[in-house]
Amino acid sequence: MNIKRLFGDKNFYAMVLGVAVPIVIQNGITNFVSLLDNIMVGRVGTEQMTGIAIVNQLLLVFNLAIFGAISGAGIFGAQFYGCKDNKGVQHTFRFKLYICLLLLLLGILLLLFQGDNLILLYLHGEGQDVELEATLGYGKQYLLVMLTGLLPFAVEEIYASTLRECGETKIPMVAGVAAVCVNLVLNYLLIFGKLGFPMLGVAGAAVATVISRYVQALIVIFWTHTHAAQMPFIRGAYRELKVPVNLAGKIICKGTPLMINEILWAAGMAVLNQCYSMRGLEALAALNISTTISNLFNVVFMSMGSAIAIIVGQLLGAGKMEEAKETDARLITFAVLSCLGFGAVLFLLAPMFPKFYDTSGFPQVPALAASLLRVAACCMPIWAFMHTTYFTLRTGGKTIVTFLFDSVFLWCVTTPFAFVLSRFTNLPIVPLYLSCQLLDLIKCTIGFILVKKGVWLNNIVENT
Repeated sequence: MNIKRLFGDKNFYAMVLGVAVPIVIQNGITNFVSLLDNIMVGRVGTEQMTGIAIVNQLLLVFNLAIFGAISGAGIFGAQFYGCKDNKGVQHTFRFKLYICLLLLLLGILLLLFQGDNLILLYLHGEGQDVELEATLGYGKQYLLVMLTGLLPFAVEEIYASTLRECGETKIPMVAGVAAVCVNLVLNYLLIFGKLGFPMLGVAGAAVATVISRYVQALIVIFWTHTHAAQMPFIRGAYRELKVPVNLAGKIICKGTPLMINEILWAAGMAVLNQCYSMRGLEALAALNISTTISNLFNVVFMSMGSAIAIIVGQLLGAGKMEEAKETDARLITFAVLSCLGFGAVLFLLAPMFPKFYDTSGFPQVPALAASLLRVAACCMPIWAFMHTTYFTLRTGGKTIVTFLFDSVFLWCVTTPFAFVLSRFTNLPIVPLYLSCQLLDLIKCTIGFILVKKGVWLNNIVENT
């Protein structure tokens, strides 16, 4: 490949940044506030912080199920918008409503009746019965409040994803910024009981998050319905609720593997973290700190995946295959090089972040967290390449391939590997974590081959 084809001109990067920066800002602020939330609760106690981290790991399964369901329809939405078919965008919007309401009902029932047992799967360690019991109590308390925030989360994702598919990335960003500001302020007031507010601790963190989600959803919904001229799909969106059988069948065919993939991936990550938890409460606390901080840096490649879905998806829908291929190569290059820089910064700053937490009862946590952060920093370029190739394949409708590429690999390779190492060896948490992450090099090789072959160059809305 000509090396010059991997880099664009000023206009190209201006276009990319116009799409990606609002997503980066929204995701970055969200993760930054998650970091501050984590630190605030961590100042209260390690058991509280760990209880919340376990519940958030469980909620991630629901969140990614919603994301997967929406993304399946979103593949069609972006291509419908690329060929200026507003009716098609409207049908994909309705499909998202149906599938997300079903997932919402299933998620609430599962977490409500099995939440305690799921939390207990993560609590291990000898001679720590009091700490483990406290962690369970805080986790249950947090979960019960967070269940009330699942509805606004699902509805906001339906609206915001459709706006992004139509090229509008700023409004979801504005809503996200407003939500995290509300979350941050309420966290301070409700966790610590400031300015006359009750000191609710863990429950206060959950209440703040739920309120912020309602704020975010209301902003996106209000803007969409008051700007129908810019977003014509919303006109008559609720006047009738039918989705053409032909289109629904295609979305289910393409989208179901994607949704199942996201659910299995999130569940696989939950199992993977459960394997790491076998190293005790200190290892779990250190992993929580490092994951929360590294997520703040990971927004770059995560957002570039979304940019690929939007930019390349619209080009595929318009039938511009050669331009889509060239644009995709440049986006992948940009993501990897960006993450080399961000990874270097994270590596240097790693020892500083754990100092913000009160881990006085767990003296090994700061050093463990710093080491895990440095592992994550070194892996960032690998994750960037893996993530962007995954989104490339997904954007072209290769959802069966991405299912094999992502969750099947996690369940058949990474998780069994972690299970064996965590149960049958005495390998400490840092080399255990590093060994599991390096398996992603296999996925990078597979992704490179598939993207280079161009198996993803498809217009999936043609004749729909």
